[in-house]
Amino acid sequence: MPWKISTVRRRRTAAALVAVVSWSLALSGCTSYDTTSPRDARSHPSDDAKGERGAVDCGKERCIALTFDAGPAKDTPRLLDILKEKKVSATFFLLGKNHVVKHPDLVRRMAAEGHEVANHTWTHQILTERDADEVREELSRTQNAIEKITGHKPTLMRPPQGRTDDQVAEVSRDLGLAQILWSATAKDYSTTDSALIKKRVLDQADRDGIILLHDIYAGTVPAVPGIIAELKKRGYTFVTVPQLMAPGVAEPGKVYRP
Repeated sequence: MPWKISTVRRRRTAAALVAVVSWSLALSGCTSYDTTSPRDARSHPSDDAKGERGAVDCGKERCIALTFDAGPAKDTPRLLDILKEKKVSATFFLLGKNHVVKHPDLVRRMAAEGHEVANHTWTHQILTERDADEVREELSRTQNAIEKITGHKPTLMRPPQGRTDDQVAEVSRDLGLAQILWSATAKDYSTTDSALIKKRVLDQADRDGIILLHDIYAGTVPAVPGIIAELKKRGYTFVTVPQLMAPGVAEPGKVYRP
């Protein structure tokens, strides 16, 4: 009898844990979805989606991508100066309202200096909590604003908080946007300690990685020179997200994560 009671209790506990996890996922708006790694995209490009291999062959080189979310903002000019000085290309996932429309010269400079300009929605809404029309509005307004400034519509987007689902994927596909997540984050929204931001990035850095930072927080840009210097010392080559996947091309609607 004690054994039976113990077994029943374990089963009830397991069932309760499953229920809690399911409930949490429902609240977050997250669903399960397939992801493709940059390496897989690079190694198995489809016949109708082959990009040109760039100056860097990430199949041979130790590549890593720096990405910055939620700008441009007041610290972005200094960041662009650092990247230019260090000869590093990055990918910028830009917010439309209060950022792109307020700093068109910075958006234009990013594109002119070889950085990848990408979409991070109009107002940073959690897309899994919005209906399809609202998701489309969040993405298309930023698409149009960036195109007006640079002459080109982005092909990449990053959903706020990395939260996506089938509906977001469908709208992204319609708008020609692939979804890009990350493998390393400094959680720079939680600290102004540049040394800590640097440490967190370096601890998580790996080949074919995608680093998530924000150029809107005070501690981030001062951490960038040290991050670049140490990763170069470790033999990494910095590339944009499209370069990380070449000769493959990120396909609209798909979710990419190292």
